[in-house]
This record gives sequence, structure tokens and C-alpha cells, in this order.
Amino acid sequence: MRGDRLISILLLLQSQGQMTAKELSERLEVSERTIYRDMEALSGTGIPVFAERGKNGGWSLMEGYRTNLTGLKESEIRALFVSPSAQLLDDLGWTRTSEEARNKLVASLPSIYRENAKDVWNRIHVDTSAWRKGKEKIETFEVLKNAIWKQNKLKIEYQRADGTTSDRVVKPLGLVAKGSRWYFIASKDNDIIRNYRASRIKSAEPISETFERPKDFDLAQYWRSSTKAFLENLPKYEVWVEAAPSILPRLQFTDRFVQSIEVENKNQEGWSTVKLSFDTEDEAKGYVLGFADQIKVIEPKELHEKILMLAEATVAFYKLEK
Repeated sequence: MRGDRLISILLLLQSQGQMTAKELSERLEVSERTIYRDMEALSGTGIPVFAERGKNGGWSLMEGYRTNLTGLKESEIRALFVSPSAQLLDDLGWTRTSEEARNKLVASLPSIYRENAKDVWNRIHVDTSAWRKGKEKIETFEVLKNAIWKQNKLKIEYQRADGTTSDRVVKPLGLVAKGSRWYFIASKDNDIIRNYRASRIKSAEPISETFERPKDFDLAQYWRSSTKAFLENLPKYEVWVEAAPSILPRLQFTDRFVQSIEVENKNQEGWSTVKLSFDTEDEAKGYVLGFADQIKVIEPKELHEKILMLAEATVAFYKLEK
């Protein structure tokens, strides 16, 4: 406890320049006598603290003295002060806490770094929210958070992607934000770890039974491995198309379910041959149809025929509407 207080005194003097024993005692919530003893202790360890008597006096560090207590380089300080995602902090209920922590950290920095650290807030801002998608409603978020800290088992009702639900008892291990979406990481009684989309947890009820968190579990490492395995096991449906010059830029900045793998040379009409990768054939059909006569399927042949059938069915459907 005293060691922490000595460090606090050192950082306060370094950031404020000069403080009276009364100011230090009020800030640290101890008596002035305790502050005098702490100053003797600091001096005894070689820290150049000295007192100036008089009306404008107080305790200060020798001019030019700077502690290397934090061991932080300027680039490391900048990294610490990059603005975190406001949305994710708000989800966790940590917005105000984060601001207070950053202000305290600023106060503890040497003056030479202080303004540069503050300036990071005005130069780099992180926003993880999507442009158009609404924020996912997570009805059980507070319960999930509390269970993670308290290590309570949870009985949850989980809705699968097909809309069906099931009940299960899980051991909460962590929360992961992927973009603006939260995932709940938990294990079953057989210790197999699973990822649950937090917005699909329709109910969560703590049970009296607690559990021992695996000592070797590393959330960040687990998530990296899980993400890699997920991507490697995704189905792939590859398509070769010819694309008009007008849509080529859009193909090179594709959306979430299609990836432009490679673009080959243009033909005599200026159309480019492009290889696209989808998760499923249905996604490929919808995507290609969306470009109408600006894109033509080359391979696979069966997709070419299915696109033609869908286009003819669409025309017939609208003719019936007349």
C-alpha cells in the first residue's frame, strides 16, 4: 500500500510541478505527517525531492528530473491513447470509466509527452459501427457480463440460424467483439468450447453452481484459432465471369459474401475476366443477377443455365403483373 502511495506522489510531483504537503495529503487521503514520512522515504531511495518554505512553497522534484517509472516510449504512449470504439465501450458500460482512466494516465505522464498524448484523440478515432445496419439488440448482455466475472454457470436459450431454439448449460469464458457484433464464448460440461452470437441468446439465467476457469485458456489466442478454422471450413463456390468496365471497380470492392480473387486481361470489347468466390450457389445467382447485362457467367456452365432460367422467370413474372 505504501509503495503504491510513493509512486503516486512521484507521479503527482512530476505532472504538477509543485504541491504542498496538505495538497498531497488531501489527494491521497492520508495525514500530512504521513506525507512527510513518505518524502523522507523517497529521499532515502535517491529520488531528488526537496521542500521550499514560505507562502508559495511546497514539495517538488529537482529541475530536469524525470522518472522512467512507466518505461513507456512515445510511440507506446500514442498506442495507449488511441480512441477505443465508443459503441463497444457503451455496450460494456465503460464509457465514463475509460475517459477517467485516460485522464489519470495523462496526469501521470511527463509534461513533454502530455500534449502529444492528448493530441492522439484528435487525430485517430475508431468507429466499429456499420454504415446502415442497426445495432444488434442483446437482451441478456448484462447477465452474460456478470457471469463471466463471477464464474457462474448459465442456463441459456439459444436461437440457431434456422430459427429453432435449444436450452443448454454453459460455463462463461469471455466476450469477443467482431466489428460491432458480440460473441459469447463458453464451454459445456464436456469442456468443448463454443461461440454463441450474443444477440441470439434469448434468455440467460445464472445457476448456483460455479466453475473453475481453465488456467491455460487464452481468449485472444482461442479466438484467432477459432476464426482461422471457421474461414478454412467455409464452403467455396467459385465462378468465372466477364464483367463490363463500368462495374469492375465495384467487383474489386465486393461485399461480405463474395470475394474477388483475380482479374485477368480485357477482351476486345473491354470486358475483364474475373474470378469470384462465394459461399453458396444461391449467393452467386443473386449477386450475378443484380448486375443484369453488365456481367456474364463463363464457368460453371450449369450456373450459366440457371441464371438464364431465373432471368426468364423474372421477365415472365412481371409480364403477368400487367
